[in-house]
Amino acid sequence: MGRPLRSEQIAGDEVSIVHAVQRCVRRAFLAGFDQTTGTDYGFRREWIRRRMEALASVFGVDVLSYAVMSNHMHLILRNRPDVVAEWTDQEAAIRWLKVFPGRRIEEHLGEPTENDVQMLVADRERLAEVRRRLSDISWFMRSLSEPIARMANRQDECTGRFWEGRFKLQRITDEAGLLACAMYVDLNPVRAAMADSPDQSVHTSGYDRIKGEQGQQIDSAAFDLVPVTTEQAGEERRTKPVDELRKKKRAKRKNSTGKRIRRDGWLAPLTLDGSTLSSDAEVNRSGVRASDKGFLGISLKDYCKLLRWTAKQSEEGTGRTLPPSLQGLVSRLGIDLSMWRDLVWNFQHYFGNSCCAGSPNGMSQFARSSGRNWAKGQRQVAECFAA
Repeated sequence: MGRPLRSEQIAGDEVSIVHAVQRCVRRAFLAGFDQTTGTDYGFRREWIRRRMEALASVFGVDVLSYAVMSNHMHLILRNRPDVVAEWTDQEAAIRWLKVFPGRRIEEHLGEPTENDVQMLVADRERLAEVRRRLSDISWFMRSLSEPIARMANRQDECTGRFWEGRFKLQRITDEAGLLACAMYVDLNPVRAAMADSPDQSVHTSGYDRIKGEQGQQIDSAAFDLVPVTTEQAGEERRTKPVDELRKKKRAKRKNSTGKRIRRDGWLAPLTLDGSTLSSDAEVNRSGVRASDKGFLGISLKDYCKLLRWTAKQSEEGTGRTLPPSLQGLVSRLGIDLSMWRDLVWNFQHYFGNSCCAGSPNGMSQFARSSGRNWAKGQRQVAECFAA
């Protein structure tokens, strides 16, 4: 039996967590150092990170973890239809029009106006579809991948594919799978020998959280969620040359809101707030991310300690026990302490060909919900969990 359909992995009206992987065409180093041409495209990783940050400010999708590598990227995303349901019609409309304005001045995308927002609000059927798309992970990934491909092709003066194809999707079934997957994603540069530790792994969520905790701030890439007046838009089109409008657009893209935020301020908080109800949407009102809801039952300090310890366990072999101060973080999830390193470093071995990742019980439950008797890798991963 083949992999489940995307509609079986993610229900549009339910909150789900997925691990998404997008690879460059032919797995070429189009965002790193290309040994064939001797050109370093590493700066494109910041393109991708900033675009991801911008989309996190408008979509009803939480970015939990990410890693942008030289020829692929990993993201752990959580769709939030419950957050989108809390937005007013005007909020939903302006968020959508910021990403898809629907008009061009030659090749220049125009800013949405107040009139554009009201027209979309008045179209009830269209607005309902927009609300659905704003919490759709496929639309999030499309909005992330397509502009990057166009920018790279324009820079390289070429046409054709930048990405290999549609992104690969894997459902995260429980907290055990989520913790292991988050560590695997954050440690990708260490595994690839691009960095010696998470503290040096730029363009990962682990690095952002570490630097954010140290007080580092960055210029926000969030969209300015305020439409321009119809009169102002008309005046600019009549009086300003297109080149000047392009320059203004580029300048605004660098920091459209004028805000500076913590380096990890656009990511979903790591720690779940035990004082709030699990059904609470925890909508973010600062305009930099969808919600303020965490996703793991551990503190950021403990997560970083476990991440750094796991990063040092690069050599193959089992039997290495976690330090006593970290054992409770792993054992409460039913994971065998001696297999933690193996579960994270060999995540692809256990879950690479599976439609889901998690504990054997979690994978079994997801398989049944997809009309299957079992999930690939379910029996193999059982060795990493205590009996």
